[in-house]
Amino acid sequence: MSSKAAALLIGGFLPAFIYGGSAIFQKFSTNIGISISTYLVAVGLGVAIAGLGFYFFDNQVPFSIKASSFASLFGLTWGIASGLVAYSLLHFSIPISQLVPLYNMNTLIAVLLALVIFSEWKDLHTIKLLAGSVLIVIGAIFVANA
Repeated sequence: MSSKAAALLIGGFLPAFIYGGSAIFQKFSTNIGISISTYLVAVGLGVAIAGLGFYFFDNQVPFSIKASSFASLFGLTWGIASGLVAYSLLHFSIPISQLVPLYNMNTLIAVLLALVIFSEWKDLHTIKLLAGSVLIVIGAIFVANA
């Protein structure tokens, strides 16, 4: 298996299935009833346990305050977004099957920011990227109107 294929499998397809399954746990937790603060603390505990597992699995890079600061900002922004999703599940009884495709349009924001900030546009096929982005938007429109 090529390095690129391994990267797409390990960092793309497997997380897609794991993230997809995690949405079911998210819906179970809000269906039972939970405060958003307790929800986020419980999620944080799960993330900490995953972090310990990865510490023993792959701990080759030395500690960096700068890198850890960016990781903390990622956690903060992810936590706020996850709290907003939980709020919608708790207060609006929206189906998770309709909500997940909408908030996963975050892909378009991440792609746009990566193209600009990291100059990734130099290494990608722009037409294919635009076509995929249009399909994501079309899919979101269908899902929102389901």
